[in-house]
Amino acid sequence: MKKIIYLILGLVPLFAIDSLDVAKKSYDVMAGYKSSVSKTTMILKNANGEENIRKIEISKLENIDGDKSLINFLYPNDIKDTKLLSYEVIGSDDKQWLYLPALKRVKRISSRNKSGSFMASEFSYEDISSQNYKNYSYEGEAQNLKVDGENYLKIERIPIDKNSGYKRQIIYINPKTYLASFGEYYDKQDRLLKKIYFKEYKKIDGIYRIVKIVMQNIQNNKTSILIWDEDSINQNLKENDFSKRVLK
Repeated sequence: MKKIIYLILGLVPLFAIDSLDVAKKSYDVMAGYKSSVSKTTMILKNANGEENIRKIEISKLENIDGDKSLINFLYPNDIKDTKLLSYEVIGSDDKQWLYLPALKRVKRISSRNKSGSFMASEFSYEDISSQNYKNYSYEGEAQNLKVDGENYLKIERIPIDKNSGYKRQIIYINPKTYLASFGEYYDKQDRLLKKIYFKEYKKIDGIYRIVKIVMQNIQNNKTSILIWDEDSINQNLKENDFSKRVLK
């Protein structure tokens, strides 16, 4: 009997870890910044490789009930002062408002439109909003595997929001740092839609911050890149800094 028990135990990986636990650890290693202000370059590449450059300022406020963010376009002039205000609602639809200076009006982003392109990029409104692990469901254990000779924890997450543009997302996480390395996003028909690459991180006051994200649309062969040129945390931002009044 003991031999049978030992044999069964030998089939169970000693390092097995639940996918939800991996997702939580991955979220926690980047939490604790309180508030941040960043200067970012967005590069849009069409199918022919032609580039369009944009400059953005991103302000964020960390909140236990859901983060808030304000994105302000600085360049080029034709979209300057376009702003996106987002309120994360954990487990439900995020609230988002877009200010269009050419029209001098604020547009509420419907939950049905969150899968739409954000300012002609391959990032959707959904991608731009907070990626809190609580907004997804997870099943089973993370898979330990090698990709190009590197070890990863592979998890699959399913958006809780029924208006999500994705059926599921697969994320590959560095098992040493618990930072996301790359991922695959599948559309509602379960076809591969996008590949995302988290190219670089750095630490600011002991907290990991992203430096570069590449989003590649497999279906239209377009790519969008976000590069954080400047980044600062613990900026003492307040709730009033994310009021809808700041849009105009």
